[in-house]
Amino acid sequence: MDFDLTEEQQEIKRLAREFAESEIAPHRVAWDEAEHFPVDLMHKLAKLGFLGMLFPQDYGGAGLGYIEYVTVIEEISRVDGGIGLSVAAHNSLCSNHIFTFGTEAQKRQFLAPLASGEKLGAWGLTEPEAGSDAGGTQTTAVKDGNSYILNGSKTFTTHGTYGDVFVLMAVTDRSKGNKGISAFILEKGTAGLRPGKKESKLGCRASDTSEVILEDCRIPASQLLGQEGQGFINCLEILDGGRISIAALAVGMAQGAFEASLNYARQRKQFGQPISEFQAIQWKLADMAT
Repeated sequence: MDFDLTEEQQEIKRLAREFAESEIAPHRVAWDEAEHFPVDLMHKLAKLGFLGMLFPQDYGGAGLGYIEYVTVIEEISRVDGGIGLSVAAHNSLCSNHIFTFGTEAQKRQFLAPLASGEKLGAWGLTEPEAGSDAGGTQTTAVKDGNSYILNGSKTFTTHGTYGDVFVLMAVTDRSKGNKGISAFILEKGTAGLRPGKKESKLGCRASDTSEVILEDCRIPASQLLGQEGQGFINCLEILDGGRISIAALAVGMAQGAFEASLNYARQRKQFGQPISEFQAIQWKLADMAT
């Protein structure tokens, strides 16, 4: 079996690395220290097709696969894990949930502007008392005629402050446990939808993460995503893809850490030679590379 990247994949890797070095590396320290989310950078990523990698061109995406996608995540995260996190959450979670379980009308209305990068996606499952343990979900969605009314909050939501399209989970039938949770699409500007406390994350602060508050948010019933009661079950499938991108993000950050260590070891001198010449340091670098 051939594990080498194809010529096209190598070109995507080169493009992603050059972009990260030129557009992200000069600003990463300032962005992290200021906890600044670079909105303009998202527009540049969109022009390269990096915000719609997994989706067909018919929906405004790049029509690529997971190998190309994780390659881009690795190269961006090699320079700044926060930006890699934003690209991953937009692609793997919000956009992919709509692509996988949305109706054709929902894909045209919500996925297309996400895949093209015109809009930024957010995805919310986690709450202070819920996440992996979905039984603790407190956010509710009550059917009212042709609408649902949502109340509650989400925490640790990537793009909770800057997102344009939100996919959020809420309880529609508490008596059914995990099978009583449904997914909904909400748009920025919906009455009662607002960001809450912003989170500060060590080393990934260029990525926007915050609470999302819902207070009597009334949305059309057509914005139920998937079948009622299948939201959490669908989340598990979406998270399978999300974990692939987070693994790629970790590999990229580890690569960046190794390269920083190697460069330092070549520059730092002790006893008249670079410390990279000492076997103990070489062993540490070899372990990192492995």
